[in-house]
Amino acid sequence: SWQQVHYHAGGLRLNPNLYGNGNVCLSLLNTWSGSRNEKWTPGVSTMLQVLVSIQGLILNAKPYFNEPGYASTSGTQNGEAQSLKYNENTFILSVRTMMYTMKKPPKNFEDLVVGHFYSRAHDILASCKAYMEGVQVGCLVKGGVQDVDEGGGKSSDKFKADLLKYVKLLVKEFEKLGVKDCKKFISPTPTPLKLTTPKPTPSKLRTTRGKK
Repeated sequence: SWQQVHYHAGGLRLNPNLYGNGNVCLSLLNTWSGSRNEKWTPGVSTMLQVLVSIQGLILNAKPYFNEPGYASTSGTQNGEAQSLKYNENTFILSVRTMMYTMKKPPKNFEDLVVGHFYSRAHDILASCKAYMEGVQVGCLVKGGVQDVDEGGGKSSDKFKADLLKYVKLLVKEFEKLGVKDCKKFISPTPTPLKLTTPKPTPSKLRTTRGKK
């Protein structure tokens, strides 16, 4: 029975469709309303369909609008502002989920968890660093900036402060896995020095003209 499928949430609800108790709200799993074709059909529906549905319908760029009551506010100033705020909170919960997963990996997936976070630790921390420096959540992709929408705002000061606190804890978990050079991602990026050429004084200008 697909109703028994659950998400290892660790008590954290980081998406309207992923409950803190592990429930996954999706028509294909018969946990949400939908047409006959959208629901699970024994002998026809597959696990691949479940994974693709979760990836495309749940783990999207703006999960705030997954809530039926908020979908109508998409594109409005207030709706987009709330969506950005939701994304910031979601990213904090995602970082906490990473730590929870490393501490308590799902049974039989221990090696997969270690391998994934060991190989992706620097990419994850690079994204965190960019967000702490003001890049809007959801706009960073492996060191490059990619706009989620045409607006392209900035992350809030509260989010940046909260994220720094959790990134320090995340670094410790990565170091337990043997990942090196993690602390460089929590130190501020030095401001590059600007070299300027001094402008000649008025007296020098007059002298130069006189020589000509």
